[in-house]
Amino acid sequence: MARDEVRVLEVESLDLEAHGVARSDGKVVFVRDALPGERVRARTLRVKPRFDTAQAVQVLRESSLRSRPRCPHFGVCGGCSMQHLDPRAQLAIKQRSLEDQLWHLGKMRARTILRPMAGPTWGYRFRARLSVRHVPKKGGVLVGFHERGSSYVADMRECHVLPESVSRLIVPLRELIGSLAMRDRMPQIELALGARTTTGAGKPGLVLAMVFRVLDPVDAKDRDALVGFARENRFELWFQARGPDSIELIDSGVASDPGSSRLAYELPEFGITMPFRPTDFTQVNHRINEVLVSRALRLLAVQSHERVADLFCGLGNFSLPLARRAASVIGFEGARSLVDRARDAARSNELAGKVDFRVANLFETTTAQWQALGGFDRVLIDPPREGALALATALSEDRHKPRRIVYVSCNPATLARDAGLLVHTGGFRLAAAGAIDMFPHTSHVESIAVFDPA
Repeated sequence: MARDEVRVLEVESLDLEAHGVARSDGKVVFVRDALPGERVRARTLRVKPRFDTAQAVQVLRESSLRSRPRCPHFGVCGGCSMQHLDPRAQLAIKQRSLEDQLWHLGKMRARTILRPMAGPTWGYRFRARLSVRHVPKKGGVLVGFHERGSSYVADMRECHVLPESVSRLIVPLRELIGSLAMRDRMPQIELALGARTTTGAGKPGLVLAMVFRVLDPVDAKDRDALVGFARENRFELWFQARGPDSIELIDSGVASDPGSSRLAYELPEFGITMPFRPTDFTQVNHRINEVLVSRALRLLAVQSHERVADLFCGLGNFSLPLARRAASVIGFEGARSLVDRARDAARSNELAGKVDFRVANLFETTTAQWQALGGFDRVLIDPPREGALALATALSEDRHKPRRIVYVSCNPATLARDAGLLVHTGGFRLAAAGAIDMFPHTSHVESIAVFDPA
């Protein structure tokens, strides 16, 4: 089979990247934008010894699960991979992914499968990193996500996973940046949104921050143009000259108070307001984050007399709500800047007496270091994609077992690896697990798992 050759394929199943799986001449073919049960004409993209990849170019028999993509850029833009699939089916695939990884990598099954967490499927994305490229052949400046499987920037004019008020700014941003002298020295814009009960204007709603990556000093004319655009569209304007900690607030978008950021999100069930900087890690989907924090605390079942550890605590997204329930909480985080801001958030929420934050490299935690902390009644773990192997090892080797561990994961493979260690070596049992649809229309899988002493 040669590249670019077109063939008719029967699609049997779907892989974890939402590619259809077919067979041709005894060989597996992964078919983009094809669904189980469909017959498609597909153009071969790549030929390898063990499998081929192809692109569906015509659907000859359509699946009942097929959904018409809302975005006109779907299939070119790499921001989404599942808009052609019904959202309920997307969630079922993510749940299956979690269960498969736990079984194949961790050799275990959860005693209880938790109901998947789902929320808004459109306008949910409160964080994004948009690339900026000046491409004269395409008419000027492009602002958007990369094309699928490419380093090129998609020619985007709208984005339906961003809030509508942000999507509407894509074309004006292209025009603005195209008018700047530094249009070739501004490679990306990072977006972050907060949601507050009251904004600086005294009204409920969203607070948008845009961080413009600037490789050279910004001249006065460009600066004035950017400030004017920020005030016209009421967003916070930030510049980033170097790393994430180099960001500088240039204008708040509010002429009466240009130097104060209003960026924050709320956890209303716990009476928590979390200020943050636009390059700090916060969850992309704020509504799901509210549900996740509530579910995690219910599953952890903290009692008012207990001592709790929040590992990879970040800004205190779980730590501060836990402090409303427990006798004491210690949050551990590797970045000192996040620990400092978590402490500030604890003070502003009047919780400084119940929660402490410490800098720790949790990827290198030893059993002795863990034991020296004195033991915890309950433990919450929310690691990055690398997982928490060192912590799982320390917990497995510690004789003092917490009454419960809740593990929030953004990578089912590392969760399965760590779960296998906790269960097969540490003497815990996997009491429950479930998927979280933090990123609808993508193949990204978040999950939550509960471990109890066996």
